[in-house]
Amino acid sequence: MKRRWLAAIFSCWLCAGAAHAAEAPVKFLLAYGAIGGNAMPLWIAKEQGIFRRYNLDPQLIYIIAGRAMQSMIAGDIQFGLLGASHVTNAVTAGGDMTMLLGMEDKLNYFLNVRPGIKSAEDLKGKKVGIGTPSGSLAMATYVGLDQLGLVPRRDRIALLNTGSTPERMSSLFAGGIDAAFFNPEVEQVVLQQGFPMLFDLGKANVPYQASGLVTSRKYMRSNPLIVENLAKAVIEGAAFVQNPANKKTVVDSIARNLRLDRPDRLESAYRAIADTVPRKPCPNLAGIASVLKLMTQHGINPKAAELKPEDIADMSLCKKLDDTGFFNRVHQ
Repeated sequence: MKRRWLAAIFSCWLCAGAAHAAEAPVKFLLAYGAIGGNAMPLWIAKEQGIFRRYNLDPQLIYIIAGRAMQSMIAGDIQFGLLGASHVTNAVTAGGDMTMLLGMEDKLNYFLNVRPGIKSAEDLKGKKVGIGTPSGSLAMATYVGLDQLGLVPRRDRIALLNTGSTPERMSSLFAGGIDAAFFNPEVEQVVLQQGFPMLFDLGKANVPYQASGLVTSRKYMRSNPLIVENLAKAVIEGAAFVQNPANKKTVVDSIARNLRLDRPDRLESAYRAIADTVPRKPCPNLAGIASVLKLMTQHGINPKAAELKPEDIADMSLCKKLDDTGFFNRVHQ
C-alpha cells in the first residue's frame, strides 16, 4: 500500500516536472531598428512581465533597421520592430517578410537646424542628415523638404547618411551637418542645446506607416501561437503606455531607455510617445501606399511601384484580435 502511494506521488512529481518543462518561456530575438519612443511598448512589456504572462522571453536588441532586416532575412532574428520601407526592400528582393502591427502611422518629426538658419531659403547649399537611406527618417526628410518647397538636387542640399538618432545629434552638435529631422521625444534635447526647430512635419498629417511588428510569413505559418501571443503582449504594452494611471512607471522607463533625466524633457517625451502609439496598432494600408509611392518617386526602390499595401502587411491577425474584442479588452 505504502509503495503504491509513494509510486503515485513520484508519478505526479514526474508529471508536474514535465509540465513545468513544457511551460518554459519561448526564447527568441526581437530587434528594434531605432532608439525611440516606438520601442516603448516592447520595453514596457519586458519590464512589466507582460511577455512572461504569454509564456514568452524575447531578447530585445537594438540593431539599426537595415542591418536588422538583413539578419531577419538570413533567419538569425525572428521578429523586428521595423518600418514598412524596410519590409518593401525585403519583399522586392524576394523575401517573405510582412508587417503584423503598426506602431506609428504618420511622419511625426521636427526639423532642427543650426543657429543662423531662419528659413527654408537658408537651407539651400547646406548639409542635412537623413539617418539611413531607406528608413523613416530619410522619408521624412524627402517629404519635409518638399513641404518647404525645396528640391535637394536643384537647391544643392547634400543629404548625408548619419546613422542612428544619437549619431545624428552628435553630427549636428559638432557641425558635421546643418540640419536634421528628429522624433518628438528627443527634439527637446536638440532644442535646448541651441538648435532651433524650423519645421513641424507632424502638422502636415502625411499618412505613413513607419515602425511595426515584422516577421516572415513562413514563421507565421509555422508558429501561429507564438506570433499571436507576441502581438497580444506588444498591444498590451502599448495600452499600458497609453493609460494615464501608469504615467510614473512609463516615465521611469523612458528615463532608463532613452537616457533622459530633466523633468521637462521626460514630460515632453511622455506626451509625444503616449500620443503617437495608435489605440488599435494595426498596419495602416493608406500609410503603406504612401511609403510605396515615396520610395518610387525618390528612386529609393523603383520596384516598390509594382507592389500593393497587402504585399507588405498581413491584416489577418489584427482582424482576428478585433473580431474577438481583444483591442477593447486591453483598454478597459
